Amino acid sequence: MAYKNAAPQEHAYRRIDKEIKNNSIKNVLLFYGKEAFLIHWAVDTLIKKYVNDASKEMDLCKIDGTVTDFEEIRNHCETVSFLSEKRVVILRDFKLIEGGKTKGFDEHSEKLLVEYIKQIPDSCLLVMIADGADKRKKLYKAITEYGSVYEFGELDEKSLKGYIEKRFRESGKTIRSSALAQLISSSGYYDRNTDYTLYNLENDIKKAIAYERDAEVQGNTIDCVVSGNIDTDVFAMIDAVGRERKEEAYQMLHNLLSTGESEYKLIGLLCSHFELLLSVKELKEEGKNSVQMKDILGVHEFRIKKAFPMVERYSLNALRQILQKTYEIDKKIKTGLMEGSLALELYLAEI
Repeated sequence: MAYKNAAPQEHAYRRIDKEIKNNSIKNVLLFYGKEAFLIHWAVDTLIKKYVNDASKEMDLCKIDGTVTDFEEIRNHCETVSFLSEKRVVILRDFKLIEGGKTKGFDEHSEKLLVEYIKQIPDSCLLVMIADGADKRKKLYKAITEYGSVYEFGELDEKSLKGYIEKRFRESGKTIRSSALAQLISSSGYYDRNTDYTLYNLENDIKKAIAYERDAEVQGNTIDCVVSGNIDTDVFAMIDAVGRERKEEAYQMLHNLLSTGESEYKLIGLLCSHFELLLSVKELKEEGKNSVQMKDILGVHEFRIKKAFPMVERYSLNALRQILQKTYEIDKKIKTGLMEGSLALELYLAEI
């Protein structure tokens, strides 16, 4: 079967940066997605571009999208700017675009807003911000047609590395590629269902800058300051087992349990990780590369690359047996046949 790789889509932050510099921004914008850090950056950049500092109180308006109505939005958009190139209206937390309810908006009001999107004055820039977007809604379709939609998802690996290097460089420090890779891996930024975002990464970078006394940020500094998450810890525990460092793996397990992590969650993550390892092993033996695997498995390429050295330590049959054993332990814990922490210790001893 042939696999055709789709051209990578330009990230929202790159796209809007170009449009701001080219002065090709449309009058209605929708920002949504996981990376609130980048949304905050985009809003600040727009304000600096279009709003005069001397008239910011008059030409910049921020509306609470959970309690607003159509008339309030229209009135602010129709107000002529004082000294600024454009009047910027920020509509925050606008649940209506997500498919949720917004106080002050009924079906008729929403229709009025859809129509108004088509005729917002050139002197105004309306920016709607939400966590997500319901692409079936007429409001979303109107913004797509008459304005611009930007989904601020996670950064690709190249952009993320560039961002980290830039932040350290701005602070007068450097970080070599091995420590940078360690930072990304330890953070769990690309882990499945992670809640680790650029806000968390920014905090960890600041801690590393403050902690490191040398000009170059070292790997042991990353170990000390990166908060990470449980998904990354479980992956590290599996890696320790694969390297035949059972005592290290036991210590990791005890650390996780001592922090109050649920045995059910831990065994669920173990199942998930070994399912990934088995899939990567199978596809690798079929001759697939990491990009093809990403498309087939629907997981980030960084996670697949992390799995590569681990799958080399196991045969295909061994991974199948380990996954089967993982399912068996999962069942024993959930049915109460074995106490959770004891079951996990025995499991680590047997794999």
